[in-house]
Amino acid sequence: MDIPTMEGVTAQTVTTDRLTTRVLFAGPEEGTPVLFLHGNASNATFWEEVMLALPEGFRGIAPDQRGYGGADPEKKVDATNGMGDLADDAIALLDHLGIDKVHLAGHSMGGSVIWRILSDYPGRVLTVTVAAPGSPFGFGGSKDLEGTPNFPDGAGSGAGIVNAEFTQRMAAGDRSEENPQSAPRVIMNTFYWKPPFKPEREEELLSALLSEHVGEKEYPGDFTPSENWPGAAPGKFGPANALAPIYVADISKLYAVDPKPHILWIRGAEDQIVSDGSMFDLGTLGKLGAVPGWPGEEVFPSQPMVSQTRAVLEKYAEAGGSFEEVVFEDCGHTPFIEKPDAFNEKFHALLTQ
Repeated sequence: MDIPTMEGVTAQTVTTDRLTTRVLFAGPEEGTPVLFLHGNASNATFWEEVMLALPEGFRGIAPDQRGYGGADPEKKVDATNGMGDLADDAIALLDHLGIDKVHLAGHSMGGSVIWRILSDYPGRVLTVTVAAPGSPFGFGGSKDLEGTPNFPDGAGSGAGIVNAEFTQRMAAGDRSEENPQSAPRVIMNTFYWKPPFKPEREEELLSALLSEHVGEKEYPGDFTPSENWPGAAPGKFGPANALAPIYVADISKLYAVDPKPHILWIRGAEDQIVSDGSMFDLGTLGKLGAVPGWPGEEVFPSQPMVSQTRAVLEKYAEAGGSFEEVVFEDCGHTPFIEKPDAFNEKFHALLTQ
């Protein structure tokens, strides 16, 4: 799928030691590098406005990550390594471009990748900016501030909880609005940002959503039958499974990293995707009666995604790091598109400090 880029953004096909993919660039080649990592059901296209708005002397770099957009479809995500494949891909891109240290910016799942990069490659990171990042303990199937899995097999997270009709429509390239429960355009305009907001580049962003690779080894991935509610546990392939709590890397590594770059965390107050009551979390949907058989609050509560992130960042600060949490009112899951001026004000201040 060929998605037109904005004026000032160039798209190149780049082959690293790990992956061939589409990479977007903006700004002077010798500029201070900023690496942008997109979220699930999107691609690098989402970051173009932010890249073009970078302060003078900065260079934006945004790859389509493994499993998305222009990435080699033969390269699959090994879910059992959590975000490891995507983190290693990002570092391989920096190596290929001859970049030692970089400012990192990640949205949603891209934020989850950054938690892993920071744990495994702290010496490569200048600063971190995360917009509505996934919890450091993954997406779905966990409880409490330590991210304890609800079940040992991770049931209630991964591929088995993904809306099957949504992925079918994604694979078919459906651009209609005919089914409000599963049409990709409706899902995007309901949950990616707070209605009635719609972005100027709605068509390009929808194309980015539809560019995710769909299949049993891509999205949503494979799943394992489980005796635990709701009857499915994570499989071994794809980004949805890679976000399962049973595959998340040991987050305590984050507290020991040296150096400890400053972390800017920006989120929307009305985010329905990453929140303590996510509308994409089975704990929430079970409680609302939308998924039958819910075993109750003690067994399967809503994952406290935001509270988990805050708890981890507070421990990071106690260990010598620093972070700032910024909440935009009247804003959903994509603050850099919904509130670009407010986002860039905070983001640029960190880059240029």
